Amino acid sequence: MYPDIYPDYVDVTIPNSIAPLNFGMNEDAYDRIDVEIKGKNGTSLHSNGNYADFDEDNWHKLLAQNIGGDLRVTVIARQNGKWTRFRPFHIYVSEDSLNEWGVTYRRIAPSYIVYSEMGLYQRELSSFNEMALINNTQVPGACLNCHTSNATNPDQYLFHVRGGHGATVIQRDGSLELLKARNDSLGGSMVYPCWHPNGRYIAFSTNSTAQMFHTRSAKRIEVYDSSSDVFVYDTETHTILNDSLLMREDWAENTPAFSGDGKWLYFTTAPRQKFPKDYDRECYSICRVAFDVEKATFVRDVDTLIHAILPLSEPELVSDSSQFTTRSVTWPRPSYNGRFLMYTQVNHGYFSVWHPESDIWLMDLKTGECRAINEINSERAESQHKWSTNSRWFLFTSRRDDGLYTRIYFAHIDENGNVSKPFLLPQKNPKLYYSQSLYSFNTPDFASKPIDPDPQKMGKKIEDAYRVDTKVLK
Repeated sequence: MYPDIYPDYVDVTIPNSIAPLNFGMNEDAYDRIDVEIKGKNGTSLHSNGNYADFDEDNWHKLLAQNIGGDLRVTVIARQNGKWTRFRPFHIYVSEDSLNEWGVTYRRIAPSYIVYSEMGLYQRELSSFNEMALINNTQVPGACLNCHTSNATNPDQYLFHVRGGHGATVIQRDGSLELLKARNDSLGGSMVYPCWHPNGRYIAFSTNSTAQMFHTRSAKRIEVYDSSSDVFVYDTETHTILNDSLLMREDWAENTPAFSGDGKWLYFTTAPRQKFPKDYDRECYSICRVAFDVEKATFVRDVDTLIHAILPLSEPELVSDSSQFTTRSVTWPRPSYNGRFLMYTQVNHGYFSVWHPESDIWLMDLKTGECRAINEINSERAESQHKWSTNSRWFLFTSRRDDGLYTRIYFAHIDENGNVSKPFLLPQKNPKLYYSQSLYSFNTPDFASKPIDPDPQKMGKKIEDAYRVDTKVLK
């Protein structure tokens, strides 16, 4: 039989730039582990200790020597003085490079009402090096969220600050601006963002968000919006471009995402419900609308790609090419090469991270075919998926370990949409790290290169009272 190891790296596919896949035995009764990793080319790696701990330089040499091949992993472990040899397993080294330096994410305790320490971080994927971009200890009492870069490029990024020093912080090629957190003409704050590839425009949702708690359910919490709309912000003129297609009175538009070529804006929409009474009737459809970047306008009619069927649905929103579902589909994320659309599917609502039934799905934009990515889904919540810029890798968060903490997983996808077994973000001593961590990894994304952070300087900038005004174009 295969060894029961943590993390489960049995038969995973990895990029040749990933940090060593250190692991230990799942059962604590094993007090010693001896591991050999060998490819067809190069020398083998060996580790003997409480867990498998591989030298970084030798690990990367072995991966580089076996690109397109596989590594054979042999595990012998000791329990109660007796050694057991397990069936060897393989790690496959993909020919597809990751082409990303690292990842960014927020680390936050999984609380519902209050939060204590949280921060935005970047992590190099070829090593275990992690650096804080900013921590709320630099801005006491602040909530930091939605760190988003432009197609993984950290030269252009933004994040929100909620609290007494509220702002939307936007970094564009060396220029840093802090926008007012709220525009009263919109009726809310800028919330879920996505950059246009040209770096000038950013699509946002504006949401009036509330939450409630279950008393007789396996679910802990429901997050819903009493209102939401989608608009586009022009970073050069500080103006908000709104359109009646994306801001309908009786509908909730949400979670925008530009296509990799910037020609389409994807978003979700649902008929407004009476909250909290009809929270479980809120089912979102996925739509897209063409965007003319030269004129900064939306053109043509809205195309509904995946339609949630409800009695209140409007027939004119349904196109001939749309798929149908009786569930809610949220968080559309098109691949950068334009071939696929990845999204989550839940029973209702859109805040999938708190839905145990949340699964990640894939739509082939060439054929219109949709399927659950069963290769990566578990019995617990999968969500917060993002693509690498070469569209051959993606990351997502999952609560599969304990149902409480979200952790980052990676998987490979080929040109036909075939997906490999996912693997957990490597750590130096993963079992110790993840068992002692009290934080969830939230809203992760790839990063093409590191940011040179100055948390103290950023904290002082946020504590300054000056904010840039935004205006709505009439």
